[in-house]
Amino acid sequence: MTEPVCVQFKKLDPRAKIPQYMTTHAAGLDLCAVLDEPLHLVPGQRVLVSTGLAMALPVGFEGQVRPRSGLAWRDGVTLVNTPGTIDADYRGEVKIILINHGTKEVTIEHEERIAQLIIAPVVQARLCDVETLDETDRDRGGFGHTGRG
Repeated sequence: MTEPVCVQFKKLDPRAKIPQYMTTHAAGLDLCAVLDEPLHLVPGQRVLVSTGLAMALPVGFEGQVRPRSGLAWRDGVTLVNTPGTIDADYRGEVKIILINHGTKEVTIEHEERIAQLIIAPVVQARLCDVETLDETDRDRGGFGHTGRG
């Protein structure tokens, strides 16, 4: 197991909740909505939801914002850009782009857990401009080239 890294959070809104791991071995920190009034999300609607938080990640790490499985399964509400990426040099508010893929209106309440945040290491690649690439057994096969099942 690797040593925990320090991720700094700043409340931009006093009502914001610092994310928490909800179980001992959870991979994701739950992010909560900061709302002045309940949000009514109709089918097909997408909305940018405030968390009231800014954060500072250590260099070499990113924050991956992912859907909560219960919200997706129960209500059809998920994230438009999944996973969303928070870079180590970003200091603005963390906001969540929710979309309702369900068949009924869903109400999101203030302090409701709406997404999860995974802290993950990042490797920046050294890019090499070449004339040719090595051949592989797969070569150019893609988009279902191996069949179904």
